[in-house]
Amino acid sequence: MDYADARRRMVDGQLRPNRVTDPRLLEVMRMLPRERFLPEALRSRAYVDEDIRLPGGRALMEPLVLARLVQLATVRPDDRALVLCAGTGYGAAVLAALGARVIAIESEPGLRDAAREALSGLALPGTARVREGTPRDGHPAAAPYDVILIEGEVPEVPPAIADQLAEGGRLVTVQGGGARGGRAVLGRRVGGAFTLTPVFDCATFALPDFAAAPGFVF
Repeated sequence: MDYADARRRMVDGQLRPNRVTDPRLLEVMRMLPRERFLPEALRSRAYVDEDIRLPGGRALMEPLVLARLVQLATVRPDDRALVLCAGTGYGAAVLAALGARVIAIESEPGLRDAAREALSGLALPGTARVREGTPRDGHPAAAPYDVILIEGEVPEVPPAIADQLAEGGRLVTVQGGGARGGRAVLGRRVGGAFTLTPVFDCATFALPDFAAAPGFVF
């Protein structure tokens, strides 16, 4: 398979016609080898316009949804970034390719190992370090962050994560919806207050790590 041609077709056929306009981001996604972040048996599907399921309730997010989330985050060189439920590390690689200094949190050991291997051979303008952790707790040890990406659908953004944003920081994820689909949201911290704004409709995989705890039934 000609992966370079597949990347070009992904950018020209999926991203450009659908409101992905940031030239830096388009170039990153044209150059970054997305297939590197999949097991060998799934690499032929790396550039399809759908989520690709991985173990542990993770997936390689559909290129368009990820690109539009990253575009919302307006990533700048040297931004401090946190990626939660990082899976095999592709989202973290995109942010690092835009120049961010990324900490990627993944709770599944096999996916952490895969992410470290995929990232280790890449020369990126920024950095991406993969860490063990509980995604819904964020990573307070290195806070505050200019950018937080939660890589999947969550029912809500936990306050503990919102509190880890720096002043002027941006948080992006997909919220709620379940089978009905969700909405991409942009969170900002301005004047010490965190606000969350819906931006566009989309569907992606729900993250088990963020599932609401079951209540008591009497």
